[in-house]
Amino acid sequence: MRVTQSMLSSNMLRNLNTSYGKMGKLQEQLYTGKKVNRPSDDPVVAIKGMAYRTELDRTDQYKRNIGEANSWLDATDDALGQVGEALNRVKELVVQAANDTNTEDDRNKMKQEIEQIRNHLKDIANTQIGNKYVFSGTHTDMPLYENGVENPALIGATGLDEDIEIDVFEAVRINVNTPGQQLFRDIDDLMGDIADALETGSVNNNGTYIGGLLGDLASGSNGTLANAQNVVLEKRADVGARQNRVELMEQRLDMHEISTTKQMSMNEDTEYAGTITELVTQESIHQAALSVGARIIQQTLVDFMR
Repeated sequence: MRVTQSMLSSNMLRNLNTSYGKMGKLQEQLYTGKKVNRPSDDPVVAIKGMAYRTELDRTDQYKRNIGEANSWLDATDDALGQVGEALNRVKELVVQAANDTNTEDDRNKMKQEIEQIRNHLKDIANTQIGNKYVFSGTHTDMPLYENGVENPALIGATGLDEDIEIDVFEAVRINVNTPGQQLFRDIDDLMGDIADALETGSVNNNGTYIGGLLGDLASGSNGTLANAQNVVLEKRADVGARQNRVELMEQRLDMHEISTTKQMSMNEDTEYAGTITELVTQESIHQAALSVGARIIQQTLVDFMR
């Protein structure tokens, strides 16, 4: 086959263009830090990269969910802590009132403080996170108490004892609420009994009855301060256990994020030393091609006419 000057020129230009393309791709990898800058560079790597990014997006969502779970649990724990403190003060007042050396005026003053604490406990029952009530079960838009009385819309309603669950990992859900209608109803009834016993002229206005409201935890008596305090402690312990689990899930998510990010980096990030070496090699090949091409292409008639 006869090889013409035009064939040599075409082949040289084609090879030079190929060389420019390879150098351009290597330079782009160094500039972006990625082995793959478009799916056509390596479809397999691109698809894996999409999967890793989807996993990282899911992990970010789980972290946001954990933040929401922590908000619920922290608010619940704080509210139950306030209930415990209030009941401790009530216990001090009841112990003091159980002494029959108190005058009617003394017990009346104690009754006034009991009523204020009772109102305070109702406020705690309406604790909110944003615009959501944490003790109302799934009825997060409705308070347990309105105008100092139990919300009539929630009496007998379903969903008050149901859990609100949040996804914190793949196939892992944690309930973040603590149903509180029965808890605060029992406490309010107890507070009412104490206030009535301290009422002047009440048949129960005596040390024996008032002292009996303290209760004996060992006997398992109901409707007493001991029982109410024990229930609050149990619920707070349950909240604490869930807080610990959320913390463990947060640590697991951090480790998962690190692992996924590392895998994504290994999949698509540029290995700078190798890429620079390859670029230098390609530049040398390109320079050699230019040199050889200049020698292969014969001079034209115009060159001889100079």
